[in-house]
Amino acid sequence: MTELEFLQAYWWLLIAVLGAALVFMLFVQGGQTMLYCRNSVEDRQLMVNSLGRKWELTFTTLVVFGGAFFASFPLFYSTSFGGAYWLWLSILISFVLQAVSYEYRRKHGNIYGTRTYDAFLLINGFFGCLLLGVAVATLFFGADFEVVRGNILDGTAPVISRWAPSRGIELMTDWRCLLLGVAVFFLARTNAALYFKNNINAGDDFASRLNRKVLINGLIFAVLFVAFVIVLLLHSGLQADANGVVNRVDNLYFHNLVDMWWWGIAFVLGVVLVLAGIGVGAFTKARCGIWSTGLGVALVVVALFAIAGYNSTCYLPSNSAPQCSLTIANSSSSLYTLRTMAWVSLGVPFVLAYIIYVWRKMNIGGITTNDISDKAHQY
Repeated sequence: MTELEFLQAYWWLLIAVLGAALVFMLFVQGGQTMLYCRNSVEDRQLMVNSLGRKWELTFTTLVVFGGAFFASFPLFYSTSFGGAYWLWLSILISFVLQAVSYEYRRKHGNIYGTRTYDAFLLINGFFGCLLLGVAVATLFFGADFEVVRGNILDGTAPVISRWAPSRGIELMTDWRCLLLGVAVFFLARTNAALYFKNNINAGDDFASRLNRKVLINGLIFAVLFVAFVIVLLLHSGLQADANGVVNRVDNLYFHNLVDMWWWGIAFVLGVVLVLAGIGVGAFTKARCGIWSTGLGVALVVVALFAIAGYNSTCYLPSNSAPQCSLTIANSSSSLYTLRTMAWVSLGVPFVLAYIIYVWRKMNIGGITTNDISDKAHQY
């Protein structure tokens, strides 16, 4: 393996880790969709205050995820982010609505009312999860685009990638992409219930209602995720040979799990941990279920990214022009850029340590009714 190949694989792994962190942090979005699920005004404010301490971490992780893709695989960034315009713009708008809501929801002189901003949080909670799941699904099921590198020399239209005229709307109607999007939505709701159970001290009645939410949302997620995995493993993917020629391979992602058996083990272990966390949260009074599902989600997402990009797999297949499909090898930055950014990435563990420290500080004692008094900070 050359240095360039090593750095390409290294950066794909970093992106997978960031993607895993983002999927886990979507519990904030999932929690926002639960605000009016038979909750009193007091319970609703407790939930908003609990989520308000973490929403910026989700937003920041999304930005870092996009930034890492731009730095390491710029052709993907220009193709997907620039081509699937309406998909990514919809995601961005939903997160802007979230930021505005937490900033102004309880501000004095709020002329729109709290319910207006709660509606914004609901929009972000539903569409943020659904559309991010749709975007990730394109790594497996592809899209209609064409890459013509020579266009960069065209002074009148220097656009390398050409997307379908619908600009991402077609992805939002693809049932396979929607299947993963809905699964991500119910996973976020499951993790939100587990997080509330861990973070909010509001009595046994509130905790018992959270147990039911974990069970219902967890079961729906499990059914949808199993359906997605079956569709994925039966799907024929695109793979590049030693000469860079793209060929269609039947059951490619199943073969990738077998060939790279260590990722298969990580995938199975992650699924077991997620199911264990759901079981703990649904049938016991234990408050630690969120950590089991969190670790499980991380393992599953990283494994899915691995089989999407490693083994010369086309991680963004082109359904209309297969030879234009993107692989880790043909879409990465230069050796110099990857090497320089690799040194920068060595600071990531320190950033993670800081996040863990701040998380623990904000979670000391959990959320109680004292946090929604007039003298306390409220979102």
